[in-house]
Amino acid sequence: MIGAMVISTPAAAQQVEGYWKGALTIGSTELSIGVAIERGADETLSGTLDSPDQNTFDIPLSDVDAVDSTLTFAVPAIGASYTGNWDPAAGHWTGVFSQAGMQLPLNLVAGQPPERPAATERPTLPENWTIPSDTSISNMIADRLAERPGADMIVGILQGAATRTVAGEGAEVDADTLFEIGSMTKVFTSLLLADMVLDETVSLDDPVAKYLPEGASLPQRNGKQITLRNLSQQDSGLPRLPDNLSPSDVANPYADYTEQDLLAFLAPYELPRDIGSQYEYSNLGVGLLGYALSRAAGTDFETLLRNRILEPLAMDDTAIALSTDQQARFATGHDEYMRPTSAWDLSVLAGAGGMRSTTADMLIFLKAALDPASPIAPAMKLSLAERREGPGFDAGLGWMIVPAPQGEVVGHGGGTGGFRSYMAIQPAADRAVVALTSSAVEPAAQDIALHALIGAPVAKAGPVPEAPASVDRTEAQLTQDELARVTGVYRFAPNVALMINREGDQLFATITGQGALPIFPRAPLEFFWRAVNAEIVFSETDGTITGATFTQDGASSALVKEK
Repeated sequence: MIGAMVISTPAAAQQVEGYWKGALTIGSTELSIGVAIERGADETLSGTLDSPDQNTFDIPLSDVDAVDSTLTFAVPAIGASYTGNWDPAAGHWTGVFSQAGMQLPLNLVAGQPPERPAATERPTLPENWTIPSDTSISNMIADRLAERPGADMIVGILQGAATRTVAGEGAEVDADTLFEIGSMTKVFTSLLLADMVLDETVSLDDPVAKYLPEGASLPQRNGKQITLRNLSQQDSGLPRLPDNLSPSDVANPYADYTEQDLLAFLAPYELPRDIGSQYEYSNLGVGLLGYALSRAAGTDFETLLRNRILEPLAMDDTAIALSTDQQARFATGHDEYMRPTSAWDLSVLAGAGGMRSTTADMLIFLKAALDPASPIAPAMKLSLAERREGPGFDAGLGWMIVPAPQGEVVGHGGGTGGFRSYMAIQPAADRAVVALTSSAVEPAAQDIALHALIGAPVAKAGPVPEAPASVDRTEAQLTQDELARVTGVYRFAPNVALMINREGDQLFATITGQGALPIFPRAPLEFFWRAVNAEIVFSETDGTITGATFTQDGASSALVKEK
């Protein structure tokens, strides 16, 4: 995003560079946020985001821009963005931080970077690490789950030809328990791509449009088309999620997203940057890859996966649609507040995260990934040979690759509404690890897996945040005039708005960059969402609606109605 510098505005160059501090309120939890922004020799802005309370630092920003008193940036690694307006009287940025459908107020004030505890400095990994004992791993799991009643975790270890699994004491899971593996599915989708390239069913540089239905179209930019390679290596320019994702049930957000919805989003979408120019993690992109490969093969995604990977490796307990026996062994997921939650069905975007598997099956997969004679060895070789630079790692086809003292680590994590997962191999050391847990509370699986594999530090787990109170969903009947009265555009910030539209007897609310969701009346000036834990209360002056207060999961934002 490039814009001309306007010297007379408060967002002059000297005001955007530096370190900015603020706090996000999520339910009863307050998280400190820090943003470091700098200007390069070519005048482009870049930066990083810190979350000191989560011991997380230097998360790369993208699309940093400051034009006409407005600061904007994206945080691709966590699927977030920020839009703020400079308030000259207060001397800070007043804005909204958007993530996972939430719009959270965030004011950024000039400050100094926090002093980092020694544990959060970039760690020096041990030179000659050996995988810990089962007792040590079991103790780590027990510590992690101590304040998460109902959650389980299991770790699978592969060292040479030997495998073992470790769960916490008294665990109700074992090597045959099924978990959602979320975005670890992306590795399988990219292996399908590599396998289909090797037998010349497709080519890495085939335009994705070649495999869409007749009449469907895909965005282009500067005469260049998105290729299968771009989707796998996450540099297509497509966003993390489509803005027409309007779930009827936020606990299973992809279930009713159809092929028609996908194609309807893609046709008019305008890419924000040149194809191939920048890594940006996209569930949409890899979901589209799975869809395109299925069409190229003339079958559905799960059948393609089974025929080319699962059956050749005898991964009999890995699936998208579970059998009755598998369903009986499927763990119950828990959300970020440790409430039992629904499993996810990814429908047309299954290639982005629709798989379920067991620790036993994932160890079969990791052993095959390390074995130069396995059925997937040629596809693995191609997947690791094709690389581009990502934010802090190399991106292969599906895999994320980082250096380590005993050889590079090749891995990928996953997360759904009630599960977290991580897997990695270290080919030079002939070892691998997988960690699966039935909870979305962070920290979750990745740090324990990487500690077991390479001695990376383990994060300290805090108490589970208190779940926000549910909004009152007592529905009232309003007249057409009462419904029409609250329609209009309400601004969170200059570039972020909530639009209220009426279709017959139903009101719909659309936040900038997201799909429309129905809202329902509780009173003439009070409405609630069924799909998310949110409500909006409109305010009036002399009988005229002038603004509103939007509350989601206990966090409130003031909105001003456009005149």
